[in-house]
Amino acid sequence: MLNVNDIRENTKKLLERLEIRNFDAHNYFNEILALDSQRKETQTELDAILSNLNQLAKEIGELYKTGEKEQAENKKAETATQKETSKTLTDKLHKTEESIKALLVLIPNAPDESVPKGNAAKDNEIVKESGNLPNLEENALPHWELADKYKLIDFELGAKITGSGFPVYRGKGARLQRALISFFLDKALEAGYTEYQPPVLINPESGYGTGQLPDKDAQMYHLELDKMYLSPTAEVQLTNLYRDDLLKIEELPIKMVAYAQCFRREAGSYGKDVKGLNRLHQFDKVEIVQIQHPDNSYSVLEEMTNYVAGLLDLLELPYRVAKLCSGDMGFTSALTYDMEVYSGGQQRWLEVSSISNFESFQANRLNLRFKEGDKKATMVHTLNGSALALPRIVAALLENNQTKDGIKIPAALVDYTGFNIID
Repeated sequence: MLNVNDIRENTKKLLERLEIRNFDAHNYFNEILALDSQRKETQTELDAILSNLNQLAKEIGELYKTGEKEQAENKKAETATQKETSKTLTDKLHKTEESIKALLVLIPNAPDESVPKGNAAKDNEIVKESGNLPNLEENALPHWELADKYKLIDFELGAKITGSGFPVYRGKGARLQRALISFFLDKALEAGYTEYQPPVLINPESGYGTGQLPDKDAQMYHLELDKMYLSPTAEVQLTNLYRDDLLKIEELPIKMVAYAQCFRREAGSYGKDVKGLNRLHQFDKVEIVQIQHPDNSYSVLEEMTNYVAGLLDLLELPYRVAKLCSGDMGFTSALTYDMEVYSGGQQRWLEVSSISNFESFQANRLNLRFKEGDKKATMVHTLNGSALALPRIVAALLENNQTKDGIKIPAALVDYTGFNIID
């Protein structure tokens, strides 16, 4: 979330940056700043009373020592009154702070100045294209038909067990899933990331810390009895490992990777655009997260984007990189690149990764800071990216590599799958 001091000191700039999201923050800022002034007044009044209570305590002690019991008792009565006032002011202070926080969490991150202005995906800026589009025969099949033909994925059986959007992978389909997970994890380790295996369930504090709550509450699976959620992405668990921490500058950067099963309700999604693996309620993903010094976060964002592009090159998939416009980027992001692969059987581009810099937006919610020498503690910057989400990668691999003899496996994956063709 945004910081109150930043809002006070950079009001005009932040209003302009939020405006390109089509988000009018004027009323929010006015109310937040008014409440913050009230908070400061209450804090000043409370500090004065607490200071007076300390002085009274010393005076009472001295009076008892000198035998002036009656005066000491009068001072004690004054202390009781002051304590009641202190309690009232403390309650008022907490309520004011909660009111400020309740407004702050409703304001999205301010986009970086390089973010193109726009309303939807059509306004995104394509900054790179790589690879040749597959030259398939006229009767090329979409992945859901290939999955059925080669007995790789059973969508109906998944619906029988759980419901629509929960496929069952089998045979070489299951082995391909396992191969991709291992491949992505190994490449991340080679790139200097530390692997974690986090829990699947998250508590509300974790969802709040990375911005999924309250913004994406409707898209998450909620276990009401246990007051927990199924994780929508391992970004939540990895970033929250450092919630409420004060890091030493020597600990930066922190580079983390995890494979996790992810869960999203995706309410209201229908039609051929979400058929097969295009959009699921449960899916596998390898996620990379970095905690960085603020001076380095934008160069690291480019490095992470190039890293994900390198994975797609190894998988021999044609792809393009889109810089998301202001109307298409996520609530928490300051700048996002989407990676899209071309899926030959469907003849369309599929998003397979988002790589984002959140600047200090998540760190403010997480209370995640670093300290350099005698300098004041500073918020870190956080970044994350899918490296990669499996469903649409599998869809593109199946569709783009179909031949009359079967589906060829990219050379980089053969050692992981143990086979070079699905037939």
